[in-house]
Amino acid sequence: MRRREGRLSVLWTMVLALLPVAAALAALGIGRIQIPPADVVKSLLAKLSGSPGLEELSEKTLWQLRMPRIILAALAGAGLSVAGCAFQSLFANPLATPDTLGVASGASFGAALGILLGFKMIGIQLTSLAMGASAVALTWLCVRGRGRGLSTVVLSGIMIGSLFSALVSLVKFAADAESQLPAITYWLMGGLDKANYKTLAYGAPPILLAIVVLWLMRWRMNLLPLSDDEARSSGVHIGALRTVTVICATVMTASVVSMCGQVGWVGLLIPHMCRMKFGSDHRALIPASVCLGAAFMICVDTCARSVSAAEIPVSILTAIIGAPFFIVLMRRSGGWRL
Repeated sequence: MRRREGRLSVLWTMVLALLPVAAALAALGIGRIQIPPADVVKSLLAKLSGSPGLEELSEKTLWQLRMPRIILAALAGAGLSVAGCAFQSLFANPLATPDTLGVASGASFGAALGILLGFKMIGIQLTSLAMGASAVALTWLCVRGRGRGLSTVVLSGIMIGSLFSALVSLVKFAADAESQLPAITYWLMGGLDKANYKTLAYGAPPILLAIVVLWLMRWRMNLLPLSDDEARSSGVHIGALRTVTVICATVMTASVVSMCGQVGWVGLLIPHMCRMKFGSDHRALIPASVCLGAAFMICVDTCARSVSAAEIPVSILTAIIGAPFFIVLMRRSGGWRL
């Protein structure tokens, strides 16, 4: 299963493509209402053929409750993984995450503000997306001009992120302690329990479009860690490449936060795992991050809704799983290199 010229082998391509599919099929049957694998397959075949499926309760559980969550988990995992991968390459920084430019903090403020103002789910999504984009725009305005390197962009992102984190605290202070404050707090901890097809109809297209754009220019992304002069010698407009990369990563992160709140560690852990296994060539790195990130989030969300009577916020589980695993990876690899 070795790579050839930076590309995934056929075997690895098949394995990675099957991982999220297998995780999704397993997740459909796992939950407080256990559905045997045979019944899951039977219901799936019935959907495809139009024939009668299972009893009403099982059908509703599979296709109205669990399937939207699984789709959202796959989209969130894939989007955050690719966004983290893009930012790590763009800033040549192993600690870069999808929130490097403050987009997650901005989107979180938008969601908290939407809840405070009593918006419906769609309104919360749109407000979250708008504030996430605003955070990145402010970061970019802070570094506008010549002679400002990528390190200045990172510092500006940290400052803007802190600003929006303070605004989130202000919204929580102003929120009603009995109704709005618990909703905001639970949202910020991350959860996929609000998933439905209507929510996905608004949030999924931006994530999918951004992933497709980065996948199409994946070979050019190998130039991101290079200096301006080195990148120009290859004939690629490095400024345009960086701008498109930032826009796509921002759109993915803001869309994920708008649908399921802040989910940490995915955008840091999964790209590291993929780099250690498949190297730094984005022709292999982007598809690997998509598949592994999707499978990881499906598994984490399945655990979040199944291990206890009360659903565990997803961000808690990603931190509990991600932090020790990340430490083990670092000790075994001896570090991280672009």
